Amino acid sequence: MRPLRIEQMQVRSFRNLERVDLELGERFNVVAGDNGQGKTNLLEAVYVLATSKSFRTSKPTDVVSFERDLASVRGRIVEDGDARVQSVGIRVGARTVKIDDKRPPTLAAYAVRTPIVVFHPGEISLSMGPSSERRRLLDRAALYLAPAAMDELESYTKALRARQRALETRGPAASDLPEWETLCVRHGLALMEHRARAGELLAEGARAAFARIASPELSLSVEFAPGAPREEAAFREELERRRSVDARRGSAGVGPHRDDLALSISGRPVRGVASQGQHRAVTLSLKAAEIDVIGGARGARPVLLLDDVSSELDRERTAALFSFLRDLEGQVLLTTTRPELIDTGAAAARSDFVIRAGNLERVSRVD
Repeated sequence: MRPLRIEQMQVRSFRNLERVDLELGERFNVVAGDNGQGKTNLLEAVYVLATSKSFRTSKPTDVVSFERDLASVRGRIVEDGDARVQSVGIRVGARTVKIDDKRPPTLAAYAVRTPIVVFHPGEISLSMGPSSERRRLLDRAALYLAPAAMDELESYTKALRARQRALETRGPAASDLPEWETLCVRHGLALMEHRARAGELLAEGARAAFARIASPELSLSVEFAPGAPREEAAFREELERRRSVDARRGSAGVGPHRDDLALSISGRPVRGVASQGQHRAVTLSLKAAEIDVIGGARGARPVLLLDDVSSELDRERTAALFSFLRDLEGQVLLTTTRPELIDTGAAAARSDFVIRAGNLERVSRVD
């Protein structure tokens, strides 16, 4: 995979980061600080620079500093020796993204230019949380494998909402239901195919990572679990059969909006039997797989963001995490309250920063 890194960044009026300019190292960048000082905000700004979206909120303007109208991030990215400048500006009612001062054709085209993977404490929901978290993982991977997957998701979602409106306003006999269900089936089948491919690759990577991270007597199984029949006639029949029930429930009982990844450890469902430590090992394995899938599809090593992850892992799994990171040949940005416990290895290039009340400065590390 081609080397890729974020070389420089300028952050303005982004949450509590009023004015931050930083130069990042090629390998490990360790940002230390007490809780509430802006460590996660900095990682969020990096993620927005790479994708135009936040990993913490679905509302873009949440990142704009209090009493400011505009938040912006701008960065210089170097990929295989070639440099480009990406920028994102966010204000009420508008989001502006540019690459070398030119607008990309779509937000999806922007999002895949600088591959990035984030791992924060909330990611534990990948293992123990609702299926929506795992669908988002599938869609992140599918975006790189086949950008058209996002178009299918958008089209399916629109058709599904239109079907539900028809059911709730005109009833199960509404004349336009066959039309909406045809679109649901068409785009839904295409979406499930993209997710199934992403699921296969994620499963392969997660199994290998789990074998390295977890106890040797345990094995992880990851399988794509479609939320609808993957045959056209059967899918359509299910939608027709469920019309009355869906009208009463207010949502469709079948479709890729119910897709999932089925997780099991040594043949037993993860959600029912896994310990807290095992849930964390499963989550870390899925994130490792995400790095492999996105990097392989994009042909460039993703930038990895880790937000205080060591606080969520026990000593054994923390050691496994940093062993994995040392073997990972890419740029890493991580935050911590205790930088002295971060074992990046003596041979790895490391840049240390400290953040206080939104102000970032580079510091010299004393071993």
